[in-house]
Amino acid sequence: MQHVPADLVRRLETHNQEHLLRGWDDLAVPQRVALTQQLAGLDLALIERLYARRDEVESLPPASDIRPIPVVEPQSVSADDVRLGHESLLRGEVAVLLVAGGQGTRLGFDRPKGMYPIGPVTQRSLFAIHAHKVLALRRRYGRAIPFLIMTSPITDIDTREYFAANDCFGLPHDEVHFFCQGTMPAVDIDTGRILLEAPGVLFASPNGHGGTLTALADSGLLDDLRSRGICTVFYLQVDNPLVRIADPVFLGAHIAARSEASSRSIDKAFPKEKMGVLALLRGRCGIIEYSDLPDDLAHALDADGRLSYSAGSPAVHLFDVDFLTRVTRGETRLPFHVARKKVPCLNDAGEFVQPTCENALKFEMFVFDALPMADRWLTMRTTREEEFAPLKNATGADSPESVRQSLSNLYHRWLVQAGATVPMDDAGNAAVALEVAPTFALDGDEMQARLMAGQTIDAPRVW
Repeated sequence: MQHVPADLVRRLETHNQEHLLRGWDDLAVPQRVALTQQLAGLDLALIERLYARRDEVESLPPASDIRPIPVVEPQSVSADDVRLGHESLLRGEVAVLLVAGGQGTRLGFDRPKGMYPIGPVTQRSLFAIHAHKVLALRRRYGRAIPFLIMTSPITDIDTREYFAANDCFGLPHDEVHFFCQGTMPAVDIDTGRILLEAPGVLFASPNGHGGTLTALADSGLLDDLRSRGICTVFYLQVDNPLVRIADPVFLGAHIAARSEASSRSIDKAFPKEKMGVLALLRGRCGIIEYSDLPDDLAHALDADGRLSYSAGSPAVHLFDVDFLTRVTRGETRLPFHVARKKVPCLNDAGEFVQPTCENALKFEMFVFDALPMADRWLTMRTTREEEFAPLKNATGADSPESVRQSLSNLYHRWLVQAGATVPMDDAGNAAVALEVAPTFALDGDEMQARLMAGQTIDAPRVW
């Protein structure tokens, strides 16, 4: 093989990965450069260690070490604690982290999901709604709020171009920061050798939602936040347009408790609802995936006849910046989990094969692995109606239709609070499409302050 760096060959041979250079002589120069760069960025020793642990069984603690998590009610937060949230925003100590690495494939939308049009009347995109909330907060508190947007290799270019084409939705360009989620190669389940999807191209996939936190650190943005005096990062996912970003009640309670990691919770609708459950695991805050929650715990009832393990996670968190540094570096870095998957790839003969059974291992990090690492934590309840309407499916639950209705219903409540008359249907939903731009009102109180009482709204309307 011509022009292959000798140190690269030695490194691949040391880790039994020399097959990755197969077909080198047939690659064009740009392909050789790309492959060399990709291989240089791999931690082959880590991949080797992860493969060696492939048969380790991950399990929950014994039932005696699992307990329902204490949940703080928003109305119990004192005025003094709420003031702490406002003051932190006034000092410019808060950044917003939006997880936006996925495409809208399940929606029949082959672009970044954040670009999906979801406004009930205007068809504003998910990106626009979130960005306008950050802009409204910036105007309310008169301070910069860094907006951190995690992309992925398949969404990065489109996302950056979309924000540029929309002038960052009114936000100063130097306050909007993009960073790309990391990837990990898949390895052969029998040999641990890295799989190729084409000559000179490794099969790599995103390294899990926990990779958001490590990518934030690896990009240098976490150090940049600290240098700017940012103390807290508000974490949310792009598919949920109802999230109250940097809510001062949640933020103030987090600060008052000196919490390192705080989480929103919503009550599960039924025992086996497909959402992670916040619980105490050996006395620390953690999340149990719905598929791992034992049936007896899922159906357990408390003294009032309510589900004991009802604290569903909508994936909304507040993280202390120093805590994020601790869980993204060195020996305390988030761990990888191993998943067995079917991965199309090249075989030893260089032929592309479509496996009929699991042939590969993928390695992923989970953001909820960070929660038990916190020495101080807090969980605060919110409601599904106020803060949880994820866009996931083309039809039915969590579909564009249901999310738009949830948005209209939220604005309906704000309008009624402001003294307006708005029709409802027999199911208790807003009977007309309603939409409030975050820059007009971020909540019902602001809507009441801006809207003249006594109005009747009986047709689709935008504010």
